[in-house]
Amino acid sequence: MSNPRKVVELFYDVVSPYSWLGFEVLCRYRNVWNLDLRFRPAYLGGVMHLSGNKPPAIVPNKAIYMATDLDRQAKYCNIPLRFPANPFEAMFEKGSLNAMRFVTAVSEKEKVGDSLVEKVSRELWKRIWSTDQDITEPASLSEAGLKAGFSASEVEELLKLAKSQQVKDKLKQATAEAMEHQAFGFPFIVCHMDGKPEAFFGSDRFELMAYCIGKYGFEHVVSRHLCTVFFL
Repeated sequence: MSNPRKVVELFYDVVSPYSWLGFEVLCRYRNVWNLDLRFRPAYLGGVMHLSGNKPPAIVPNKAIYMATDLDRQAKYCNIPLRFPANPFEAMFEKGSLNAMRFVTAVSEKEKVGDSLVEKVSRELWKRIWSTDQDITEPASLSEAGLKAGFSASEVEELLKLAKSQQVKDKLKQATAEAMEHQAFGFPFIVCHMDGKPEAFFGSDRFELMAYCIGKYGFEHVVSRHLCTVFFL
């Protein structure tokens, strides 16, 4: 009897560093766990507002802990995550609306699969959470698109598409669907189990997620040698 693939939706925003951690873990283990992983770029600012949530970093002790926690997790998973010089400006003053519309434009353009969405998302995470670069200006989005493998003409087309009502509505819809699963932050992972959605928040619930989808012995899956990936 064949083992059907579990559909897993990852709602994320590139402004969220924990989303990057969850994104890379799921990308690395989707074949190990036989997952049908579906990327759902959405707008974290909208989810925070609609759910009434507040950024954890506004609590001083949480901010201190998060810096330590992210550093530990990044080293463990071999992800080159580093805080920008001014994280408040990067996350809250500049935000990610333009970036997420750009990612959504890629998802709208990509008709089969989502390998390009994966590449563009990773390039944007690297810009904000590794090399401390802007992710809001067209030139920055262009560079991310080019590094993801798009041609210059394709990038220009994506930038135009990102400003369209079609893409704006698609991003709003993805954000609304996250809210339908009672999201309050990202990453928000929804596993569809026999027609029933099971939701997990954050990048530190993979042991429980593995248990729920019938993948036991998760401690062996998330070993350092399996976590390793090279960023060029």
